[in-house]
Amino acid sequence: MSVYIFESWLERGGSWHPAKIVCNAKDTAHTRAERNILESVKHPFIVELAYAFQTGGKLYLILECLSGGELFTHLEREGIFLEDTACFYLSEITLALGHLHSQGIIYRDLKPENIMLNSQGHIKLTDFGLCKESIHEGAVTHTFCGTIEYMAPEILVRSGHNRAVDWWSLGALMYDMLTGSPPFTAENRKKTMDKIIKGKLALPPYLTPDARDLVKKFLKRNPSQRIGGGPGDAAEVQRHPFFRHINWDDLLARRMDPPFRPCLQSEEDVSQFDSHFTRQTPVDSPDDTALSESANQAFLGFTYVAPSVLDSIKEGFSFQPKLRSPRRLNSSPRTPISPLKFSPFEGFRPSPGPPEPMEPPLPPLLPAPPPPPPSSTAPLPIRPPSGTKKSKRGRGRPGR
Repeated sequence: MSVYIFESWLERGGSWHPAKIVCNAKDTAHTRAERNILESVKHPFIVELAYAFQTGGKLYLILECLSGGELFTHLEREGIFLEDTACFYLSEITLALGHLHSQGIIYRDLKPENIMLNSQGHIKLTDFGLCKESIHEGAVTHTFCGTIEYMAPEILVRSGHNRAVDWWSLGALMYDMLTGSPPFTAENRKKTMDKIIKGKLALPPYLTPDARDLVKKFLKRNPSQRIGGGPGDAAEVQRHPFFRHINWDDLLARRMDPPFRPCLQSEEDVSQFDSHFTRQTPVDSPDDTALSESANQAFLGFTYVAPSVLDSIKEGFSFQPKLRSPRRLNSSPRTPISPLKFSPFEGFRPSPGPPEPMEPPLPPLLPAPPPPPPSSTAPLPIRPPSGTKKSKRGRGRPGR
């Protein structure tokens, strides 16, 4: 899979979009699911799909350009966030997750690398390849997928899971924002999984009582006791005192000022991304394969043009690779897991802080594409790491 930036020439001038290019036949089902979700789910804090089309053996998803960079990069630069900063981002993520859940969708891969900022500093969830659709109240699924450090224990023990796994992941993300690392880490995947299932939760003493209480309620191992795990879902999370200063209507309308607004010189400004990636020369894989007849049949109707751009298309767009996505590095212990393969290797950095009382553990167990025509209208991939890349926060980046 490759990600590039391309220029879309519209009637009012060019605009920039990231292009997600999939040429691996194993990923086609997930790409179709991602395309369907992005077409149907519209929300201020979820990335927008502009186009989708197929050429030969490649599938293209053309997405909204989010020039504010990854939350991962900003968290890496800061080390930790102040509680007010974390509260703002967690609030926007809560609304996005609540909207997905209302549509019967479990996100299942919440982590800093999959949270982007737009040019105004508001968050956008991205990368919906591990989502599960049609999971409504009372339904469960058993797919083993996600990113280990943010994965809920019921996924690890394969006891069946529902949308409550996203609230565990939000708790792990909250802990990461406030302490500098996820709550359960170890030197390899197996030990990390063991800690998630039965380890002690260590909370640093500097957290406020409201923050401590919310983290502990997010990280309840019993999903029925977890905040957000009941019928109230996001509404239960929103009522917690940690969010007492949030006006949810203003937040949804993006009338609240973000804690950080990217300083951008132009639409092409990539200063908010890791320069290790923006300096790389893009190398696209050759289009030397074609999808099978069955795959072609499965992707009938894949082409999509967003209504917001349909009326302004004049002559399609020209594809001009500019840079590799700063979101992926093919050597990381934080690789998303899917049911195809799993190798419990690679190390993690231990989390700090004194131990808290432990809960009872769960039982173990290319050529330029032509302009797209204006028409509209899954087990998941495991991506084992090839090595280990550590950042200054002890944090590896996920591979694709």
